[in-house]
Amino acid sequence: MAHMAQNYEERQEFWKPVVSHRQEATPKSSATEQVCQSCGSDFLMGSRFCHICGADRQVNLADSQPTGITAWFDFAGLRDALGQSSASLVAFILGCACLIAAAITGFLFNATTLLDWQAVQLWRIEWLLAAAAMFVAGVLLKKK
Repeated sequence: MAHMAQNYEERQEFWKPVVSHRQEATPKSSATEQVCQSCGSDFLMGSRFCHICGADRQVNLADSQPTGITAWFDFAGLRDALGQSSASLVAFILGCACLIAAAITGFLFNATTLLDWQAVQLWRIEWLLAAAAMFVAGVLLKKK
């Protein structure tokens, strides 16, 4: 019976194939889609990630440029375009937010008495002082 099984004399582990691998002539594009570029193992059918190393099967999707609303919130690109440091850009954005809050304060609160009007004006002054402080901090934190 031992002469019927091929490679019976070789001591192989249970997970290794008993016969040698066949060399198939497949197109290069389909072979690269079916084999993980990180570890070289075959992908399982219908899987998105490699079951050995966890690498993404479609790596080129991660390299695509952001479009739509994500392109507007590209913090690093905006920082480089304005030539500011991260802290300076954050201070600038907070200063703009304080200016917007000062402008909106008058629309949200209706003053019916003189006391209410003075309270709204104090809130606006506080927002404008915060905006001025943020802009000064942005100038001081800017790259030289």
